[in-house]
Amino acid sequence: MRNLFRQIRKYSQNENFLHIVENLQVLVSKLLSITMIVLILIAIVDLVIFIFDKLLTWDVNKASFNKNLFTAFGLFLNILIALEILENITAYLRKSVIHVELVIATSLIAVARKIIILDLKNTEGLKVIGLGIAVFSLSISYWIIRRSHRRNS
Repeated sequence: MRNLFRQIRKYSQNENFLHIVENLQVLVSKLLSITMIVLILIAIVDLVIFIFDKLLTWDVNKASFNKNLFTAFGLFLNILIALEILENITAYLRKSVIHVELVIATSLIAVARKIIILDLKNTEGLKVIGLGIAVFSLSISYWIIRRSHRRNS
């Protein structure tokens, strides 16, 4: 029983505890990377299947052409967003720091995806204004971060 209490006391010291937390963060990051790679591969297969399916049945003169085209763009942008998230995770694994610039760039791609696939006929004006504000805010944030990196370099 004394050994158990010594072990608990040993691992509850700040340095040892922080070491355990850091190892856990690395393990979780690696698991997230593997999961993201699997998701990216599945998304690529889904995109390829969608494109080949629609290529065989698409009629340029039909009204569904635009809908299918925007669906393909959405699937493609999903893959780009997933790649950016994977880049965020791998950057964290390399330096144990979350890169704000990458996170903002990922957010910009996600909002751009939403705008690209947005059906303006069925969307309220407030949602469009909200997306515009989000793009503006993210763009300003990205500009500030980039500018501060240039000054520090």
